[in-house]
Amino acid sequence: MASSAVRAQVAAKWQESFARLNRTEPGISGLMDFSEAWTLATEYLKPYDLHEPKPRPQYDMRQVRIAFDIINKCRRLPVMMEVFLEDLHKSQHLIAREVDTYMSLYEANSDPETVRTLIFRLVDWYDAWKPTVELGQTIISAYTLSFQTHLFSVLPASFACGVKSLVASTLLSPVSQPSDPRDRAMWQAFDTLSLIERYETLIASVGYEYIESYVHTTCTGAWSEPMLPKLRSWMLEKIVPWMLWPFARGATNAEEAKTMMQGVGSRFDFHMHKTLCDLRTREIFDIIVDFPDSMGALEDLKECLQRVDQRTDLVNSLRRANQKRLLHPGADTKDILLQYVSTIKCLRIVDPPGVLLFKVADPIRRYLRDRPDTIRCIVASLVGDGESGDSLIDDNEPIQPLQQPEMENYADPEWTPEPVDAGPNFRANKTSDIISTLVSIYDSKDLFIKELQVLLAQRLLALKDGNLDRERRNVEILKIRFGESALQVCEVMLRDMTDSRRIDQHIQSQKLSVMHPTIISRHFWPALETSDIIMPGQFQALQEQYAKEFSTFKPDKGLRWLPHLGRIHVELELDDRTIEADVPPLEAAFIELFSEKNTWTVDDLIGRVGSVTRGAALKALATWVDMQILKETSENVFRLLSVAEEPTEGSACSAPKIADRGEELPPVISVQQQQAEQMRVYWKFIEGMLTNLGSLGLDRIQAMLRLAPGYDRTIEQLGSFMEAAKREGLVTVRDGMWKLGK
Repeated sequence: MASSAVRAQVAAKWQESFARLNRTEPGISGLMDFSEAWTLATEYLKPYDLHEPKPRPQYDMRQVRIAFDIINKCRRLPVMMEVFLEDLHKSQHLIAREVDTYMSLYEANSDPETVRTLIFRLVDWYDAWKPTVELGQTIISAYTLSFQTHLFSVLPASFACGVKSLVASTLLSPVSQPSDPRDRAMWQAFDTLSLIERYETLIASVGYEYIESYVHTTCTGAWSEPMLPKLRSWMLEKIVPWMLWPFARGATNAEEAKTMMQGVGSRFDFHMHKTLCDLRTREIFDIIVDFPDSMGALEDLKECLQRVDQRTDLVNSLRRANQKRLLHPGADTKDILLQYVSTIKCLRIVDPPGVLLFKVADPIRRYLRDRPDTIRCIVASLVGDGESGDSLIDDNEPIQPLQQPEMENYADPEWTPEPVDAGPNFRANKTSDIISTLVSIYDSKDLFIKELQVLLAQRLLALKDGNLDRERRNVEILKIRFGESALQVCEVMLRDMTDSRRIDQHIQSQKLSVMHPTIISRHFWPALETSDIIMPGQFQALQEQYAKEFSTFKPDKGLRWLPHLGRIHVELELDDRTIEADVPPLEAAFIELFSEKNTWTVDDLIGRVGSVTRGAALKALATWVDMQILKETSENVFRLLSVAEEPTEGSACSAPKIADRGEELPPVISVQQQQAEQMRVYWKFIEGMLTNLGSLGLDRIQAMLRLAPGYDRTIEQLGSFMEAAKREGLVTVRDGMWKLGK
């Protein structure tokens, strides 16, 4: 049983509540007013089903505001909000049913317009249940939060895909047309439902993908002119206006909109540069192939790399492409050199300090160093022997001495530190010319000097008109590049050619001869291939007569003939025809022997001209068979056709054919052949080491060979020789240790 104190406290509380609700009105009139206000407010706030056929009841907003004012004065507004939010929660199934209906339709047809209709419908629900502004911001904020919370809880996963598809459709309208009013209404609906905040990343991804698609469509393969200016104009005309609604909503002027879009605009601009940079990185090999027509793409790439840090990706991409498409046995050395030169020029444009070039060029240089004909290709370009294809040397590039690497001068006021991505071996030397870069592939320029001598010898011995002007000009240019002392042997060769013409003119003035030999100094010319061929008949007589006149003119010198070299103009008088031909000496020697008798065997012919291989003999005879001067009557038996035979059916196919030799260069022994022959001299040393000491590493063999007289080979050259010896079965190698073969 309650005490009097408790009863008194309850009565006081009751009286206080009654007074608050009655508002000091007479009797219970105030309480009746509160009851009517509560009923009107709850009825007004109760969510309305839009599917109801009957219209929503209309209320006198003055009476509604009075009712809410009464409830607020009675301090029952929080309770009213709880009731309202509870009613809102109970009506959420209406929204869920609407979402299910439209999203099921979208999942069936994938039409973004279905999602647009759903969003507009959700805005209708939001507006229908939204309290009026006159009721205060507190009620509206609580309603908005509750509505959106319930809405986002019932949206399926496919709704995000629908939103992305719908946003993407807003970018498809042409730039020249104004914004679609429906798109404007859509963005307003997005803002009303707070979909922009919820799907901001997804909306931005639509812009990213649209930029990627446009860049790939317009820039792929377009290398002749820079594309960045056009892309920036397109961004201003197409992307920036589209960005205004989702990312600058609520802006009242241009400056405010610019400030609001600064962050996202910077990300979009970065993505545009990154997309173009990725594209050019994938295309970099073909861009280099197309240089200089691809200058525009290189300028774009340079600017993109300054904005996007993808230098490592560019290096890796180009190295992979070079390894796959360039550095393999199927590629011609001249093509590799041309691509390397283009790579040098292109990467100097993209990265003037040279860090990218240093990282990309290293595998190319190592591969070229191992190619046996690299030096010959470079030298051929130096002397202008590349008329049939592209030249490695730019005609506009000034001729200058080979540039040697320089040590850094830290006292130089213009000195700059190495770039942050430079490797430990990188040195920021001054940019060298192309020839200096190519020559620096090898540790010494002596190899180039020797190859220059070989190539010059071939070209001089191949001259027919005796005009040395071009070769003299080449030598003078090479003097500038390699120095006077390095080209002294070449000067001797040129002087020998001049002296040879003078000697021949003197001998011809004493006794006229049809022979015009080239007389050279044996000690100053590269080694020529030797042969034991003996010229028969009148050719031998001409040689002896010329040698006698030479001894008279130069009594202190003698001639050593190389009869297998040169060309001979012969005139053949047959019974029914006369034939003229320019042929090598072996062909002339064979046809001379047919003046003695009409039929010869191959073995007899070889016996008369000396040491000639059977293959060379058959090839020489095939020349005359092809000209229908000889005929192979039986195997290895040839007969002179003094009278031409009438062609019979199928005879054109029976005659052996020879390949067109073109203008063959004289057989000067190449630098590689000379080195191989010289290395054979040291094989006895190597064989003795491996016999006495067992297995040895390449470094140990190199160190011991340096004690041998005259040995000056690099360890790379020794390694090549040991590999050749391994192929012949002379040595074996395991784990880098060499030992004699069984």
